[in-house]
Amino acid sequence: MSVDCSERESVRAKLRLMVRRILRKYKYPQNMEESAVELVLQQAHALGEEWSDG
Repeated sequence: MSVDCSERESVRAKLRLMVRRILRKYKYPQNMEESAVELVLQQAHALGEEWSDG
């Protein structure tokens, strides 16, 4: 079963928004926000691959 690219992109957008909200809630420095969001998305991707191989 494959995931449609547009669905995958919408999921990434939702995750990105969720992470940004959490960072702002805990007053994470705004100038470091984008790199933190990217790091979290990379970690989520790695975990997803690990779990699917599982």
